[in-house]
Amino acid sequence: MAEAGRPGIATLDAAGMRVGIVAAQWNRDLCDQMLTRAREVAEQAGATVDVARVAGSIELPVVAQQFARTHDAVVAIGVVIRGDTAHFDYVCQSVTDGLTRVALDEATPVGNAVLTVNTVAQAHDRAGFADSVEDKGGEATFAALEVASELKRLRQVG
Repeated sequence: MAEAGRPGIATLDAAGMRVGIVAAQWNRDLCDQMLTRAREVAEQAGATVDVARVAGSIELPVVAQQFARTHDAVVAIGVVIRGDTAHFDYVCQSVTDGLTRVALDEATPVGNAVLTVNTVAQAHDRAGFADSVEDKGGEATFAALEVASELKRLRQVG
């Protein structure tokens, strides 16, 4: 796993910030867990949370873009599990490119909690369950709010 060098989730003051979380419904049990962790991290930091659900990961960028226009930070949650076709590669690339474009075009941080894995077990290990080794929903939310806080500071300076 790529956990070497991973920063921990520290304390963050996001009072007054709004975070939009968009979660896919494919692999719902995994996405629901990451959504729970994302919401918990945001609320513990003092942010207001709005949630939207979409069918699958490919639909995440367009709703993320709408949230980016009205919120301080966005988090996209999904799970794409490799199958026997090239579909996995197309979906993963499209979602990553789309979320990156949203962040840059809207100048709003987008936390990418879209798991791109080979197996359900790998997704479980990253979904923030009690027995998981990683918490991608919580980590992506913390990162997005941390960047939103830094952008707020930079915008006040300049």
